[in-house]
Amino acid sequence: MARANRHFIPGHVWHLTHRCHKREFLLKFGKDRHRWMQWLYEARKRYGLVILNYVVTSNHIHLIVYEKDSRETIPKSIQLLAGRTGQEYNQRKKRKGAFWEDRYHATAIETGEHLLRCIIYIDMNMVRAGVVSHPEQWDHGDYNEIQHPRRKNILIDYETLGKLFGFTNFDGFQEAHRRWVESAISNNKMEREQSWTRSIATGSRRYVEAVKFQMGSFGVGRQIRKKGENFELREIQSPYNAVFDAEKDDIDGGNTWFWNA
Repeated sequence: MARANRHFIPGHVWHLTHRCHKREFLLKFGKDRHRWMQWLYEARKRYGLVILNYVVTSNHIHLIVYEKDSRETIPKSIQLLAGRTGQEYNQRKKRKGAFWEDRYHATAIETGEHLLRCIIYIDMNMVRAGVVSHPEQWDHGDYNEIQHPRRKNILIDYETLGKLFGFTNFDGFQEAHRRWVESAISNNKMEREQSWTRSIATGSRRYVEAVKFQMGSFGVGRQIRKKGENFELREIQSPYNAVFDAEKDDIDGGNTWFWNA
């Protein structure tokens, strides 16, 4: 079965997903989730990673980032995050073997309505899992950082997040974000949507066709199909949900493919 290839094209918003090896609950303790967030902050400082949204669960992570024009920011950031988190955990637990399941997966997300729905989908992750009744009760996600902005160790790029949704100030986005989450809870929007985690690109047909065109020869054989409210560009084979054997190079930047915009 195919692996989770990363199809990075500059100028896109990307939803990254990464599961613990064999779906083990290796992030079940708060200190490990917090440590992942600390390394995320370090990635922002070192490489200029533009972070829009994140959540750390007990066995996987979600991360939405904006790749402006660099080809190396995301691979280097995830290599740092995954490598350091796994190394520290294994050393502390005297454990050997892979911490993460194969390679992380990246999905290009169209800005506007599609990005909004993806952000709320991630915010609702632990509510959907039945762990909490509201995202504010989960300390290892973006909801509280958006609603109560930090003065130090800031992860979210507040300015970029607001601008992508057309807000001239972050207070406007903050209030809208609160309403969006409350609406999702009141309307019981708990269904899982595989478009956000299994596709190469998700959005309108026009957007998905543009991504496929930008991929050039690598887009050949990839299918565009309607899935719920989205169109999506899919891998030839399912890339994300299988359990793989550990490999030494699973988070190496050399496993990433790039296309010019």
